[in-house]
Amino acid sequence: MTTAAAAGRFGSATTNVAEMRDAPRFSLLIRAAKLVTEHGEFLCVVRDASDTGLSARIFHHIPRCRQLVIELQNGERYDVEMMWQEEERAGFRFQSPIDVKAIIECPSRFAKRSVRINLAATAQIETLGRAEYATIQDISQQGAKVACHSSYAIDQRVKLLAAGMRDTHAKVRWRRDGTCGLVFEETFQFGELARLAQQLQIAR
Repeated sequence: MTTAAAAGRFGSATTNVAEMRDAPRFSLLIRAAKLVTEHGEFLCVVRDASDTGLSARIFHHIPRCRQLVIELQNGERYDVEMMWQEEERAGFRFQSPIDVKAIIECPSRFAKRSVRINLAATAQIETLGRAEYATIQDISQQGAKVACHSSYAIDQRVKLLAAGMRDTHAKVRWRRDGTCGLVFEETFQFGELARLAQQLQIAR
């Protein structure tokens, strides 16, 4: 949907989009982030921001919803409203005043980690010639948290299968209370994971 079409569809969006464009904008280095919605969590890349809003690269259609939160790689969260979306871009307005410097610098007291998508996707784990059903509880470019019945050995090699996912070989890094942490032998590209996460949430 183009900006003009979005303005026509959502009534007062024309003024809001104009205000967002009039505010000074800052070009950013790539900022990995995710959109947290009532329909699921979706990866995006923040490209520029101002005091009033930001624009981001998206990898698929984002469902319209009443509440939307954008979460940066350092865990900072901002309530936003989607103003428009095109094939690979979307614009968002902040729901309350923000410090744009914090988004640009993206400070963190902790080491930055890959953005994780929380979901509940049916999967299978294969190892030693047998398979069992499991549930992917979260997934990132490097690994996943999976709920399963078996207690796999640390560093045991397994294969994770799910709808829309290529066969993914991994090793067990930890196990706790019916869940285990998998580290993928071959990481996902960011865009690949973005599209996969959407498919897993559609298929659940």
